[in-house]
Amino acid sequence: MKRFLAAAGLIGAMVAGMVHMDRYRGFSKPVFIEIPRGTSSLEIGKRLALAGVIRHWSLFPLARVLRPSAGPQAGEYRFAEAATPADVLSRMARGDVYYVELVVPEGADVFDIGEEVERQGLASAEAFIEEAREDEGYLFPSKYQFKRSATPGQIRRAMRAQFDKVWRKIAKGAPSRETVILASLVEKEAVHDSERARIAGVYANRLKIGMKLDADPTVAYAARLDGRWRGTIYKSDLESRNRYNTYVHTGLPPGPIANPGEASLRAALKPEQTTAIYFVAAPDGSGTHVFSETFAAHEQAVAAYRRATR
Repeated sequence: MKRFLAAAGLIGAMVAGMVHMDRYRGFSKPVFIEIPRGTSSLEIGKRLALAGVIRHWSLFPLARVLRPSAGPQAGEYRFAEAATPADVLSRMARGDVYYVELVVPEGADVFDIGEEVERQGLASAEAFIEEAREDEGYLFPSKYQFKRSATPGQIRRAMRAQFDKVWRKIAKGAPSRETVILASLVEKEAVHDSERARIAGVYANRLKIGMKLDADPTVAYAARLDGRWRGTIYKSDLESRNRYNTYVHTGLPPGPIANPGEASLRAALKPEQTTAIYFVAAPDGSGTHVFSETFAAHEQAVAAYRRATR
């Protein structure tokens, strides 16, 4: 009996040693393993061994025996370094699931987001743009985490859900499309939060008197829609008859030109009461603007800006 116990103890020590010390890497580049909900330890072991994450499939069930309370969580896992079976179990027990991080900055439009979606390997830019184009303005800027298998529709819905969440926090009722359009203009023009409401106020003043908005970002967006954006605004862009070009058409463009953040949405909801109807970037390069009530004053501010940037 003593010999049997001694042998059993020796075998147990060997098993524990392999589980905790057999650091293995049987793959040349990172591998991904999907663990569906309810997958048995035996099946997980086979998947891990087949991918070269552990040396033998039996080592994962043995690791579970040694730590019965450490239940693997479902999800996709990425393995890039050598690890012991115990390390692998620990990662799965704490749910260290792999996600692709997608960062959408304030002011990004659907084309910008599509490029980032493609860069992260989630979907082609074309597929995302086709799916999300109608939700321009409502794809809330934030940091998102998606499974590698996420579809363009799932990505779009996550961004729209975040927009709806923020909107409920700052306003009552359904979002006004006009407010979101105005917020998108503010987002593309403003650099400092302190000026967002004032810029919204300038646009509101222009809308009241039927004056064209003359917003450069709308010209750029129109060019993107037409597939002719060249990175800078040309005379032909300013003369484009595209409905988004506010140098040609009065009123707001027919839709948002970018996806505004919370600060710009708040500014559009409550524009500053101002008498200014013009603004141009300040010549000091600070990102602030010079606001004017008359065209003559605006011309002087524009001339100062051009001298400084010449």
